Amino acid sequence: MKAYLFFAPLLFLIHFNAQAQQRTITSMKASYDPEGVAEIYDRIRIGLEFKYTDGQEVKTEGLLSGAYRWRSIKISSSNGNVENGYLLVNRQQLMEDHYAIDLTVTIPDASKPLKATIVLPRLESIRFNHYADSLKRGIRYYLNVEGIFSSGKIYPLDTNTIKFETSAGKLIGQDLLLNSNDATTRSITVTATNKRNHAMTITSTIPVKILLDE
Repeated sequence: MKAYLFFAPLLFLIHFNAQAQQRTITSMKASYDPEGVAEIYDRIRIGLEFKYTDGQEVKTEGLLSGAYRWRSIKISSSNGNVENGYLLVNRQQLMEDHYAIDLTVTIPDASKPLKATIVLPRLESIRFNHYADSLKRGIRYYLNVEGIFSSGKIYPLDTNTIKFETSAGKLIGQDLLLNSNDATTRSITVTATNKRNHAMTITSTIPVKILLDE
């Protein structure tokens, strides 16, 4: 009994010192997959990197190929949801928030929630990139619009992002069709507008081919 009373305080001090020296996370950095076309897709792969008091850095599994498991992490986001290393965003809200997403992360190694911000690429301008220099009557003409993003990348945009208006012909999805019986229309003016930012709009005049191919 005397031996137990002697060693009990000693064991408590050893345990206390071990707890006091236990490393903890001091900061966190968040990133997204630059090859995952975050410019367009709403489901984006992300990664977290934790820095500890001893200087060590540990990364999450998945995108960053680290050892920290997503199942051990609880995340709340200012835009959309995060599940198993993937962020699902709301595009309209993303524009309103200036393309910044705040993450609040709770993990066992941190004494309080950690915060980080991911800034995704923004659409800066749009342009037409026509596949042909003229439109043939009775044949669909694809209206190719490209988006130029703050990341420097350029991607084709579809009707999820762009609204089209034409001075003649019929719109079928993203195709423009001029009736083969129309003998008067010589050119068609097309307007493309960003649905989420109506100030971003462009126009193009497409000539109608007069002579049939031999």
